[in-house]
Amino acid sequence: MKNTPTEKNREWLQTMPSLDELCAAYPREWDAVQGELAAIFEQGKPEDLKAYLERSSNQPGKPFQRKAGDKKAADAALAQYVKKRMAYLAVSKYCLAAATGVTKGKIRFNLFNGFIAQKLLFAKAFERKPVSLFWFRLLWPLLWQRKILMPLVQPRGIYCFYSRPLIEQLAGMIAARPCLEIGAGDGTLSRFLKDHGVQITATDNYGWKHAVQYPADVIPLDAKEALKKYQPEVVICSWPPSNNTFEREVFNTASVQLYIVISSRHQFASGNWKDYRSQTAFSLEEDKKLGSLVLPPELEAAVYIFRRKAV
Repeated sequence: MKNTPTEKNREWLQTMPSLDELCAAYPREWDAVQGELAAIFEQGKPEDLKAYLERSSNQPGKPFQRKAGDKKAADAALAQYVKKRMAYLAVSKYCLAAATGVTKGKIRFNLFNGFIAQKLLFAKAFERKPVSLFWFRLLWPLLWQRKILMPLVQPRGIYCFYSRPLIEQLAGMIAARPCLEIGAGDGTLSRFLKDHGVQITATDNYGWKHAVQYPADVIPLDAKEALKKYQPEVVICSWPPSNNTFEREVFNTASVQLYIVISSRHQFASGNWKDYRSQTAFSLEEDKKLGSLVLPPELEAAVYIFRRKAV
């Protein structure tokens, strides 16, 4: 049986084409997205752009839902997915240009800034290491290109860097209790915690295969499946996607006594704050000391601690 045009387009979209490729393939949808963005930029209200990004963001690698047996509905679903993907890429490109000041060509470190950043933050290539706070505080201010670091590494699934004191304090907080990391990505945080004696299992739904190299010790499970299988006492998650649907499963798992979220101080940027507020089984506090140990400081990171309330 031959694939229909819609199925062929869906297969192509799952290769994660660039914004330029999408615009060339779907000019009508791009015209619509441009009109929507132009109206937002004309108003000049950051909250409007934030709301648009929340509505239009679509996690890379997540295919649109087809309407089986209904070609018209399937075509409409494809067009809607394309528009969402265009909006996500366009707004990301806009934010990248605003953060770096670079609107054309490739964004890259020069030799000095690249050398220092590599030595400070990575063991090799893009493999992160626990960061020495002493050397970071000494050398980071010398980098005049530091604002382009996160735009360069985020496409590889890197949203922050972990200082040695942060790992030590997290390990002490978890202690001997079995721990589960959800949304573990490349498993960096779990690897660091294991090196400090933590009994932790790293899991991820492998939704970022196009960007992240998942090691064998990151188990391919979504959060709901992982929580059900391992029944952990402690759960940790670093930079959960904004308005995700999986964190509520943590609050619904009876074995969990402690949930640690490494996230942003800006609530729209990460985590599901609607679920954070609606759940009643856990207390919530921001640990500002731990947040200050998440690097770089320009991220304005925060560490939120959920503790199960006594019955």
